Amino acid sequence: MVRIAVFDSGLGSLSIINAIQKNCKSEIIYFADQKNFPYGGKSKKQLELIIKHTIQKLEDNFSPDLIIMASNTPSLIVKITNKKVIGVFPPIEEAMILSKTKNIAILATKAVIKSENLSNYIKQFNFSNEKKIYKVDSSLLVDLVESNRFIKNTKYCKNIIKKILLNTFKNKIDVATLSSTHLPFLKSLLSSEFPHIKFIDPSDSVVQKILKNIKKNKSTKNKIKIYTSGNIKLFEKNLRVLGIKHKVKFFTI
Repeated sequence: MVRIAVFDSGLGSLSIINAIQKNCKSEIIYFADQKNFPYGGKSKKQLELIIKHTIQKLEDNFSPDLIIMASNTPSLIVKITNKKVIGVFPPIEEAMILSKTKNIAILATKAVIKSENLSNYIKQFNFSNEKKIYKVDSSLLVDLVESNRFIKNTKYCKNIIKKILLNTFKNKIDVATLSSTHLPFLKSLLSSEFPHIKFIDPSDSVVQKILKNIKKNKSTKNKIKIYTSGNIKLFEKNLRVLGIKHKVKFFTI
């Protein structure tokens, strides 16, 4: 059976895992490194240390065929040479193609928004000057997901969403990338508040990369094992709110 390790700093991996399981039968090793949540609040040096140790521990303990770094923050900021690792990147080229106004937004963590790495990533597409990209620090929106408030208190979440995005979205923006894997959980709330904007989930491109790497996959069913470096009972409780009843084991780097 194909074994795929998927990790980030919390619940964000689930948006990627859902997409994987819909398109590919495999055994998922899901590691929520909640001890280090949020990745977006770490310095580049801290993040490099965390991510490289995590990848090595996943290799040593689970021998996965692929490792999905299910977070835009380290995918953009940390240079990884391990060929098993697949990152998640803002789908800005797709967003610009879909945009009629040629004004798009990238919703991401503070670390990503402020990083030179994101600026360099954008530059490689050589967009013309009339095409505008707005970078929006959406760290508070990530917190809404990790805390499960997006389920428990939608009114509060809508207020935060408007507070974070309204000023930026007053521009001619018509497409926005959900460039934190936590953010797809807010897609319905985002769309209800801003129905004129198309929100793009990057998980489809991740799945396509996975499928290219496991062409000889003979797996016939999905399996998942879940680990956290945080509070096991609390994480199990949060997962149950999302309809996931699997047992969680402790794992740390």
